[in-house]
Amino acid sequence: MNPPTWITFDCYDTLVEFAIDDVTRDILDARADTIDVDSFLAAFEALRYETTTHGPYIPYRQVLRDTLAQSMRAYDLPYRKEDGDALLAAVPNWGPFPEVPPALARLRAAGINLAIITNSDDDIMARNVANIGVPIDRVITAQQAGAYKPSPVIFAYTLRALDCAPGDIVHVAQGFEYDIVPAHALGWTRVWINRYGKTGVPAYGPYHELPDLSGLPDLLGIADGDR
Repeated sequence: MNPPTWITFDCYDTLVEFAIDDVTRDILDARADTIDVDSFLAAFEALRYETTTHGPYIPYRQVLRDTLAQSMRAYDLPYRKEDGDALLAAVPNWGPFPEVPPALARLRAAGINLAIITNSDDDIMARNVANIGVPIDRVITAQQAGAYKPSPVIFAYTLRALDCAPGDIVHVAQGFEYDIVPAHALGWTRVWINRYGKTGVPAYGPYHELPDLSGLPDLLGIADGDR
């Protein structure tokens, strides 16, 4: 594969560990003794997906608060305002997977523009990007686009924001439903970062698959020290 003009990345679980299950377990604490926590976490994830893919756009911080509250009430657990506060306080502090900063630095050294397309708010994402420690040329959020992935709206917004065509981009993401599937429909070249050993869907191919970001520069034909 030839190096593109832009590489666009999903953020959470692609660049930055999405530790929401761990945070949620801490929030539930002793209240979780009466429920199946794994079932709760799956329901919480499904509700977040449903909320961001149906109905009007609402800010991500509100999505997190509202879906946590709804999930807890569905499991007959008392929800407190400080539960939502704790969740929102944790998200901006999440940092990158260990191989991410050196891989991004190598891509930047080769002169490739780096962008993030994320289902988050501007202020939350600014801190996550700062935690990565490698400059990102453009950060595109659901807040800016007024829509969440997998909606084609945010991908179309990205093309306008970057002033480029689909052929100028390689999109790199862990989320299959959120990223790999919609980018397939739009004709983008894709790299699936399959961190969790999931089974892909050939119908949405061809796409490249890597277990983490460390192999991305080599996949793009970038040698160490390329500039």
